Amino acid sequence: MKFRKLAIATSILLLSSSAAFSQTVGFAEAIKMLAASCGKDIHAHCQSASLANNGIMTCLDKNQSKVSQKCNADRVVVIGLIQARLAAQAEVAKICNRDMAQYCKGVKPGAGHMLRCLLKAQPSVSNKCNTAIDLAGYR
Repeated sequence: MKFRKLAIATSILLLSSSAAFSQTVGFAEAIKMLAASCGKDIHAHCQSASLANNGIMTCLDKNQSKVSQKCNADRVVVIGLIQARLAAQAEVAKICNRDMAQYCKGVKPGAGHMLRCLLKAQPSVSNKCNTAIDLAGYR
């Protein structure tokens, strides 16, 4: 119950705070963060859990009453940051559509050509588009 309240509070903070929402992490960064705060818990409770199919997170969920408060809290934050990264990646093209039309005329879409164009045109590209690119982890 205590973890559930903490999870709800952290989720609300992530959604309502522009400072928290202005940060995302990639999977490698997420693993480092979780290794730092959950390493002992993983070793103690989830040593045989599979790395595939979210096995370790599932194990930590099943053992949340035995897992440290820091690990439980950090898992909520990391999940929120990963979800924010994935959402940002899904929105980049829509947010940057006007900038692509303006600065990337004649650039063939696909294979990252548009993104490469926007990165080269960074000083001219809108703040909104540059922020979207950053949040998506493309820069």
